[in-house]
Amino acid sequence: MSVLRRALVLSGVLVLAAAGCGSNSLENGGSSTSPSTAPSSAPSSAPSSSGPDLSGSLPPKIKAAGKIVVGVDATYRPNEFLQGGTNVVGMDVDLFNAVAQKFGVTVEWQPATFSTIITGVQGGKYDMGISSFTINAERKKQVNMVSYFSAGTLWAVKKGNPKGVSADDPCGKTIGVQTGTTQQQDDLPVRLKKCTSAGKPAFKELPRDKQDQATADLVSGKSDAMLADSPVVLDAIKQTNGQLEQLGQIYDAAPYGYVIPKPETAFAQAIVQALQALNADGTYKSILQKWNNDSGAITNFAVNP
Repeated sequence: MSVLRRALVLSGVLVLAAAGCGSNSLENGGSSTSPSTAPSSAPSSAPSSSGPDLSGSLPPKIKAAGKIVVGVDATYRPNEFLQGGTNVVGMDVDLFNAVAQKFGVTVEWQPATFSTIITGVQGGKYDMGISSFTINAERKKQVNMVSYFSAGTLWAVKKGNPKGVSADDPCGKTIGVQTGTTQQQDDLPVRLKKCTSAGKPAFKELPRDKQDQATADLVSGKSDAMLADSPVVLDAIKQTNGQLEQLGQIYDAAPYGYVIPKPETAFAQAIVQALQALNADGTYKSILQKWNNDSGAITNFAVNP
């Protein structure tokens, strides 16, 4: 998500698409509720035998617990989503489980509302946040961020684009977007100003708490188009069995980052080392290929790039 980017739970999308209706939304400034899904944990493991021993870089709280508690919005398929209603899976999950193995600890994935994760990390509710967070200046003021992937923004419409939407001129249309994402906070305001400055009707923004809700809105016809992170839109097109299609090309590529508390700089640097080791032994690229996301691979892992 480019100031934030988020979500696609396949089961929810397919059920909603079949029912022909959208699901609940959360407007800006609204209160959020924590998902009832129980946390899921990665299998325990000893420190990986390859690469440096990173266990000494763990914060005391994590070292004592033997696990890293991660806040995740598990509605952003294929990066993070629920399988079987309770198990958090996806590219981000597989990759960070492999990172945690380098430290000899497990991961407890705690589903959360996307817009609450950074504050949860700051307040100590989560040790980290991992939810396709696009790295930007505002977030780096609040937390440390470790780059691990690159994604852009992409639009989607119903098959055949029956409403004649143009991403360059969405004026007068209804546009679906996830609340708190860069697409909502950075992209759409620029396009809205362009519409009004040209004397054209403003588009209606249809914000949703979760990306799967925005996708369901498009499938059911509540919105005319949506925009989100490129891997999420491409997966939505695939998972909705041809009901949606890509509109235009991917743009504004930017790195995703792990969210880590500001004081934990040494831990953040150690995560960079773990990613470098996973890249060197082929694990990193293998995980991305598994989720058809290898086009977003990077090699310049860094803290606050």
